[in-house]
Amino acid sequence: MNTSLLDKILRETIDVIERSKEQIFEIAENARQECKRVEQELTQLKDAIALVINEVDRWEAEEKKARKRLMHVSRNFNKYGEEDIKKAYEDAKDLQIKVIMLREKEKQLRSKRDELEFSYRNLLKTAERAEQLVSQVGVAMSYLTSNLQNIWGELDKLQQQKQFGVAVIKAQEEERRRVARGMHDGPAQSIANIVLRAEYCEKLYEKKPELLQEELRSLKEYARETLEDVRKIIFDLRPMDLDDLGLVPAVKRYAADFQEKYKIKVEVVNVGQARRYLQAIEVTVFRIIQEALNNARKHSGATAIRIVMETNPLSLSAVIKDDGCGFELREGLEVGHFGLRGMHEWASILQGNLQIVTAPGKGTTVAVKIPVQEE
Repeated sequence: MNTSLLDKILRETIDVIERSKEQIFEIAENARQECKRVEQELTQLKDAIALVINEVDRWEAEEKKARKRLMHVSRNFNKYGEEDIKKAYEDAKDLQIKVIMLREKEKQLRSKRDELEFSYRNLLKTAERAEQLVSQVGVAMSYLTSNLQNIWGELDKLQQQKQFGVAVIKAQEEERRRVARGMHDGPAQSIANIVLRAEYCEKLYEKKPELLQEELRSLKEYARETLEDVRKIIFDLRPMDLDDLGLVPAVKRYAADFQEKYKIKVEVVNVGQARRYLQAIEVTVFRIIQEALNNARKHSGATAIRIVMETNPLSLSAVIKDDGCGFELREGLEVGHFGLRGMHEWASILQGNLQIVTAPGKGTTVAVKIPVQEE
């Protein structure tokens, strides 16, 4: 099998996965757009409900006056003629019918509102699941391309393998950058708008807090939390500090955010002069550090993590050590922990070396070293 045929197979495989990923992303985008439409319709419907409630209040007051008028006329029939009594009765009856109709209209509008809110929640779930699938397909693509690297290694274990690995990482990061822009310009702005509208609706119903005040307060809190989640997704997909400032500042920023959110102490130490390396190298080391922190948070019960990076002209190293519970490394690899395997694959793509040292009750240390060229 020659290299041109391998090139063709690789390109076709990656293209199929990329197209599938784009189709899933399109589903997510369509769901977000539909969420926006339903949200606008909900706003209009809530405004209509508010108007009907005001109408009900107004006509109930009129009906009460009409009933009092009818009682007054009936008790003093000597002072009023038959026409007066008849008119008072018809007025009271007409107003009663009007109030009943308005209440029925309010009931229908509320039912429609509940249905729309149910649809809105389902659409949000659909969009979130589609976005998760995009991420999962990206991971699958990463492992697939990593396995295909073995074929390249048999034919050309040096330069071609490294070039292909860099190309894979670059393609992944370009995709993350594109998704980050889309998420920032779309869902984040829409959710921010939900918060503003919720605050407006909260003020609108100040006179009737028992109707929707609690529901709107919950909606506002949910929207704020979702907005923070979206912004975190954007940072996880493509931390801007990595492009603008380099690896060390990006790791420090991520560690600070990680510590604030999860209340796990994270110390970052850099040995050597701050340097800029090829983008693929900086991204790979950042992802390995990110994965190690997340593994410590999810599985180890760690309370403190220490990151030591060493930057020099010939190599880039990082050691991530936590004080968690540790685990049996062989069992961890055998049961298919994709995070552990992924770190090994990311390092090997760039001819690097990654070691994991751990044991039950003794914490975990992840050490990676990659040969580098300065940018």
